[in-house]
Amino acid sequence: MKDEGGDFGTKIKIGVCVMQKKVKCGSEANSGPMRQILDRLQKFGEFEIIEFMDKTIIDDPIESWPICDCLIAFHSSGYPLEKAKAYAALRKPFLVNELEPQHLLHDRRKVYEQLQRYGVHVPRYALVNREVPYQELDYFVEQEDFVEVHGNRFWKPFVEKPVDGDDHRIMIYYPSSAGGGMKELFRKVGNRSSEFHPELRRVRREGSYIYEEFMPTGGTDVKVYTVGTEYAHAEARKSPVVDGVVMRNPDGKEVRYPVLLTPTEKQMARDVCIAFRQAVCGFDLLRCEGRSYVCDVNGWSFVKNSHKYYDDTACVLRKMFLDAKAPHLSTTIPPTLPWKVTEQVQPSEGLTRQGSGIIGTFGQSEELRCVIAIIRHGDRTPKQKVKLRVTEEKLLNLMLKYNGGRPRAETKLKSAVQLQDLLDATRMLVPRNRPGRESDSEAEDFAHAEKLLQVKAVLEEKGHFSGIYRKVQLKPLKWVKVTTSNDEGEEERPVEALMVLKYGGVLTHAGRKQAEELGRYFRNNMYPGEGTGLLRLHSTYRHDLKIYSSDEGRVQMSAAAFAKGLLDLEGELTPILVSLVSKDSSMLDGLDNASIEMEEAKVQLTKKVTEQVRLLASDEKRTEEYEVIPPYDQARALGKTNIDVDRIAAGRYDITQIPDVYDSCKYDLLHNAHLNLEGLDELFKVAQLLADGVIPNEYGINPEQKLKIGSKIARRLLGKILIDLRNTREEAISVAELKSNREQESTSKKAEKEDPEYQSKLYIKNDDMRRTSTSDISMDQDDDDDKETKYRLDPKYANVKSPERHVRTRLYFTSESHIHSVMNVLRYCNLDESLLGEDSLVCHNGLERLHKTKELDYMSYIVLRMFENTAVKLEDPKRFRIEMTFSRGADLSPLEKNDSEAASLHQEHTLPIMGPERLQEVGSYLTLDKMEEMFHPFAMPAEDFPPPSIPAGFSGYFAKSVLERLVNLWPFHKHANSSGK
Repeated sequence: MKDEGGDFGTKIKIGVCVMQKKVKCGSEANSGPMRQILDRLQKFGEFEIIEFMDKTIIDDPIESWPICDCLIAFHSSGYPLEKAKAYAALRKPFLVNELEPQHLLHDRRKVYEQLQRYGVHVPRYALVNREVPYQELDYFVEQEDFVEVHGNRFWKPFVEKPVDGDDHRIMIYYPSSAGGGMKELFRKVGNRSSEFHPELRRVRREGSYIYEEFMPTGGTDVKVYTVGTEYAHAEARKSPVVDGVVMRNPDGKEVRYPVLLTPTEKQMARDVCIAFRQAVCGFDLLRCEGRSYVCDVNGWSFVKNSHKYYDDTACVLRKMFLDAKAPHLSTTIPPTLPWKVTEQVQPSEGLTRQGSGIIGTFGQSEELRCVIAIIRHGDRTPKQKVKLRVTEEKLLNLMLKYNGGRPRAETKLKSAVQLQDLLDATRMLVPRNRPGRESDSEAEDFAHAEKLLQVKAVLEEKGHFSGIYRKVQLKPLKWVKVTTSNDEGEEERPVEALMVLKYGGVLTHAGRKQAEELGRYFRNNMYPGEGTGLLRLHSTYRHDLKIYSSDEGRVQMSAAAFAKGLLDLEGELTPILVSLVSKDSSMLDGLDNASIEMEEAKVQLTKKVTEQVRLLASDEKRTEEYEVIPPYDQARALGKTNIDVDRIAAGRYDITQIPDVYDSCKYDLLHNAHLNLEGLDELFKVAQLLADGVIPNEYGINPEQKLKIGSKIARRLLGKILIDLRNTREEAISVAELKSNREQESTSKKAEKEDPEYQSKLYIKNDDMRRTSTSDISMDQDDDDDKETKYRLDPKYANVKSPERHVRTRLYFTSESHIHSVMNVLRYCNLDESLLGEDSLVCHNGLERLHKTKELDYMSYIVLRMFENTAVKLEDPKRFRIEMTFSRGADLSPLEKNDSEAASLHQEHTLPIMGPERLQEVGSYLTLDKMEEMFHPFAMPAEDFPPPSIPAGFSGYFAKSVLERLVNLWPFHKHANSSGK
C-alpha cells in the first residue's frame, strides 16, 4: 500500500482465504479456474497473492492470519465462516464476496425469499417443513398426480428440492398421463448426472423440501456466472432432465456453449449479485415460454476451460481491487494485457456454416433453412372400445361432476383421478352374481353386467393408471325435470347416458423402435452437410427445434422416441416427452370439424359398395335367402340388438368394423405369428383389400370431397405450416439485407470492417424485425412460436462464423387422419375454384405413386424442406425453394412374402420404414410464393390465430476485445453495462 511519503510503493495484498480441498487452487490443480485467474492477476504486477493454507484457516487464531488489503473468501463444506467473519471485522479488508450473507446460500428457502425480495422471478413454489423425518403434516396432501401444500396444488411434473442447498439430490415426478415415474438429478458421477426410476411415484418424507412447478426448457440448461454487477457470462448445456448422459468433448470436458443473455437476464444477474452481496457467483437460469427464472444460486462459481472468461475475470477483479485500494490507478488501462491471450478452441469448431442443401442441380449456393414434417405415430396395439347405455345414478352423477353440472354436456374422463372415480363407481355397480338369461330382459341385464365387468377389468389393468391409453366418454341421452332440493324451481337431470370406454392403441415396443430409428434417419439425412452436427446445432440454439403432438398417448410416445433418436438421447421416454414435446390437441387431434362431411362420404361409399355386392349376389341367385330374414332378427342373430335397424332395413352393409378387423389381423400377423393362427393369412388379405377401399375413402370418395374434408381437418395445421415458412423467410431476408448493407458500407469505409458492434446490431435488428412481422403470429398466448428465438449462441466465444443463421425445424406428430388430410390438400389444392387452371403441387409421377399407395401406414410422413439460394436477389421468387417428399411408412408387404426376410421381421416384431419419395420432378422448382398461393385457401389465416406475447429482445455479447470491453467498466463509463454481460 502507500508508504509514509504517500507514493504507491508496495503491492496490494490479495488474501485467498478458501479451503483448497474445495476449490483446488493449490499445486495439484494448477490449471483450475481459480489458479488461472490468480496467475493473471499476479502478472499485472500490482498484486501480491497470499494463499491461506487449510491448517491456518482451521487451527490458527485469526490474529495470526496473514494481513491483506483485499480478501477472497467463501463458505464451503467444513469452512469456519464465523472465524472468517471475525477476521474481516478485525482487519477490515475489501471483500469481493461479503461474508455475512453467505449463510443464505446454503438454505434454498432463504435463497428464494431473497430473490423475491429483490424482484427476481423464481418458479412457483411451496415449502414443506418437517421437524423430524416422516412427520405427518396436515397442510400437505399427496395424490396420484399432484401434491398440495397449504392449498397450493402442484400437478405433475413437479420438482422436489431439499431445503439444504448442499444436498443436490433433486427429484422430478412425472404424471401418470406420461407414464409416471421419477427422475433423480445429482452431481456428476463419471458420465452420468441423473437416473430415471419408473417405479417410484411417491414423494420423499424424510425431511423438509421445496416443491416447485416444473419449467420445460427445451432440454437445455443455462448457467450464469457473474463477476461484479456489470459482467456476466452464460453457458448452455444439455439438461440432465432429458437424459443422464454428460456430453464430453474428446478431452473429457463437459460440452458447454456460451450463449447470449437478454437485457432482462442481464438485470437479473445484477440483482442476484446485489441481493446476496456476492460479486462472484453463479446461478441456474430457466428459460421457459418467453420468460426467465432464477434458481439455485451458488457463491463463488467459475466457468471452466474458458481462457477468454479467465482474461475477463482477471481484468474485472483488477478494477475492483484498484477502485477499493488505489483509485488513482483505476482510471488507467494497461496498453496490452501482461499475459498471452489464448484463443479458446471449442468442441463446436466444425460448426462453421450451415449445411448446403444441395439437391439436384441447384448448386452450392443453396442453404437449408427450414424442415417441417408431419409424422404418423408408430406401430400400436389394436384400438378397442366398450359401448353401453347407463342409467345408474352413480355414473350419471360422475358425469355431472366432471362436466360442470351441465345435464346435456358430454364428459371425457382421462386423468388418473377421473378414472379412479369411475373405477370406484363401477366396482360398486358390478353384480356379485350374474343374472340368468331366460328372457329378453334378463339377457339384456346379463349383457349390461358383462360390459360393466369389462369396463372394470380394463380400468384395473396393471394396478395403476400409468400410460395414456384409456379414456371414457359419457354422453347424456335422456333428461327429466325434477324439483330442486330447496323447492325454488325445476332443474334438468340426466337419466340415461352412453358410456364409451376406449382402450388399446398403445405404442408397441416395435413402434418405439420405428420412431427412434426414423429420428436417427432424419438426423443423418434431412440436414445435408451437417452429419451429427445437428446435435451441436440444437445445443447451441442454432437449431430452432420444436416438437408438437396430439393428445393421443401413442402419438406422444412416438414423438418422444423420435426425439430420442434425433438428438441421440438415452434412457426412458417419459422425461424426454415432458421436456421436449408440446401437446396441441386443437391443431393435431380430432375430426369434429369434418364429421358431417366424413359421415356423408361413408354413406355414399356404403351405397356404392352395397350396390356392387347386390349385383354380384343377384348373379348367383343368393339374395332371396337373406331377404326373408326380418331386420331385427338379423340384428339379434349378430348379437347387436341396438344396431341401426333403419340401416339394415335399407339393405346397407355396416363397413365401420373393417378398419378394426384389418388392424387386428395386421397386429397378429406381426406380433403373434408364432401362434400359427389358421386362416389368419387369408382373413388378412381380404381385410386388407376391403380396408384399402374403405379407409382412404373415409376422407372423401372423389378429389373434390377429399380436398374439402382434408382442408377442414387440417386447416389449423396448414395455417401453422405457412406461419413456420413465412417466419423463416422473413428472418433470412433480414439477415441477408443487413449483411448486404454491411458489405456496401465496408467498401467506402474500410475501418468499419472491424466494427465489433456489427454482430450485435445484426442480432438486434434481426430480432426487432421478427417481433414485428406477421410471421410472429402463433398458436396462442401460451405457445408463442418465437419465444425461444432470442436465445442465441455467443459467437465470439464459440468459434462460429455465422451465428445469425440457423435451421428451423417443426415436427408435428399426429394420427392417420391428419396425414391423409394434408396429403389430399397437397394433391388436389389446384381444384379450388380460385386456382382453376393451375397444375397440382404434386408432379404427374408423384400423383401416380400416391394413387398406387393404398395406405399411409405407421410412421408415414410428409416433409417440406425450404432452401435459400443466396446467389439470387432477395426479391427473386426463386430465392426460396420448397422440396416435398413423403414416405408411406412401415410397409407391410415384406411380411406377405414367405422368405428369410419375412422370417427375420417376424422374429424382430417390427417393419422397416420406407424411404422418402419425391412429390416433384428432379430439377423442378416450387417457390415459396407458389406454395403460399396454393395453400392459402385451405389454411387458417394468420390473423385468426390468437396474438402472441412479444418476447423481449436481446442485445450485446462478448464481441469486443478484452481492452475494449474494459473501457465500459472504467469510471467515465461507470453506468454503462458491460457488453460481456
